[in-house]
Amino acid sequence: TGSNYLTGVLTVCVIYGIWAASWDFMSGLTGRENFGHSLFIGTGAYTAGFLSSIWTANPWYSLPLGVVVAVAFSILVGFPTLRLRGPYFALAMLSTSAILQRLCLIFWEYTGGEEGIYGLDPLMKTPLYYYWFALGILTVTVIVLTLLARSHWGLLLRAIRGDEATCQAAGINVTFYKIVSLMISAGFAGLGGALYAHYQLQVSPPLFSVVVSITVIIMVYVGGIGSIYGAAVAAILLTLLTEMLRGFGEYRLWIYTLTLMMILFFLPNGLIAPLWRRMTERLR
Repeated sequence: TGSNYLTGVLTVCVIYGIWAASWDFMSGLTGRENFGHSLFIGTGAYTAGFLSSIWTANPWYSLPLGVVVAVAFSILVGFPTLRLRGPYFALAMLSTSAILQRLCLIFWEYTGGEEGIYGLDPLMKTPLYYYWFALGILTVTVIVLTLLARSHWGLLLRAIRGDEATCQAAGINVTFYKIVSLMISAGFAGLGGALYAHYQLQVSPPLFSVVVSITVIIMVYVGGIGSIYGAAVAAILLTLLTEMLRGFGEYRLWIYTLTLMMILFFLPNGLIAPLWRRMTERLR
């Protein structure tokens, strides 16, 4: 029905909001752009797929275990890659997510190959309940990450972004702060991945693709990099925009791309965060 379709679209919007906010926490604050964010999204989703469909475990275990597995991958990948400078970190993360996507196809007897894993159990009885549940998780995600970003921890991450060498000379364990921030980012991304899996009731290798990572990054830039709430709001608006443009058929991608180019060209600091600052300044 029309109401279920709208609820489904809004649920996807909210999940993208979680992914965008989680990316912005690490990459927006430290300046280390993660082009492999889909790695953590995919691991969270596949954890849910294995638990619910293959091992027939309680589907509610998927959310915390999706977080744990994503965090474990962030530690495994973070130690060797976060020491890299310049674009090499972004390329290393991109390569790792591509490798995971390929492994899902190679070990098809365990992962389902191109078709993926399907038949997951739903977490909620109705799509509307699931939407409100996902919206609640997005709200908690934005609040927690915003508080962390505005805390002493966030100030240190911004200092590392500004001058990493000076921070190291001052005795700050830069690698530790970057890895923990990546763990937090990965945890929320994995949570969003598990949520997405139980919404779609299936998972497939494209969740690891660079397209997912790039989509999330664009959303963050439109929202205003370094602004957690801006990233979440932009993710919701851009996901809605893609659905609204469905009626334009083959012109849909052109319109969407041109819209993004205009926003990024004329508003290099993003759209949502600067707009919010102006509104709050006027209300004071």
